[in-house]
Amino acid sequence: MSYSDFTLEAVKKNLNLKISTRDNIFAEFAPLQISDYLQEALAYNVPFALASNTEKSRSEMIITPILLELTKKKNQEISLFSGVEFNVDSSQG
Repeated sequence: MSYSDFTLEAVKKNLNLKISTRDNIFAEFAPLQISDYLQEALAYNVPFALASNTEKSRSEMIITPILLELTKKKNQEISLFSGVEFNVDSSQG
């Protein structure tokens, strides 16, 4: 079953999850200065990502550069992976 077939409501029901929200969850963290490279990359990439309007393009052109920047700023303390197939049991809905 593709992840795009899941809905939040179905996952909450099937896994008996409760969703809770909290305001200002990042308030205790100081903002990080982004690199010139990331500023340039986003200035160039965002219009293309939004014009193509697909999840894949947004991920590749917007999210990935941000995550790579964060990984670099945090001295490789964060692991990223892409293209790893997650198989789920379709009999579980």
